[in-house]
Amino acid sequence: MIKQCLILLGFFVFTFTPMQTVKAETTPKAENSYFTTEDIVSDLVFPTIDKRVIKEYGGDELFGWEWQRIVGIKYNNNHSYVVAVRINIPSNNNDNVKEDLVKVRVSPSCDSGKINKQKCNHGFKIEIVEYKHLSK
Repeated sequence: MIKQCLILLGFFVFTFTPMQTVKAETTPKAENSYFTTEDIVSDLVFPTIDKRVIKEYGGDELFGWEWQRIVGIKYNNNHSYVVAVRINIPSNNNDNVKEDLVKVRVSPSCDSGKINKQKCNHGFKIEIVEYKHLSK
């Protein structure tokens, strides 16, 4: 009789005790994320600016600088844009943060037949037009 009661008790404990389950965390899909125009422009011109900052200040690929903001965008009649960006270059002591202005020309490809080929005859390219040290 004791053996049957223990088996019955074990059955009830096993039946009515909730099983542990693990739910994997899902990551949000890219189409559900929010991006600004500045985020897109930043992704396009970041590698070009990064190479130039490293050249200006010397340093390795881990040399840091911070994107501050886009100051202006100008459209040229040859189907290109000049994007002016302010950046900060931190120093070892926080008192001497340098501020620079970088102008970058973004030239989209002229592959479409709807674009005037006399004014636009280039492929996609990004180049530094001007680099200015604003702080001393």
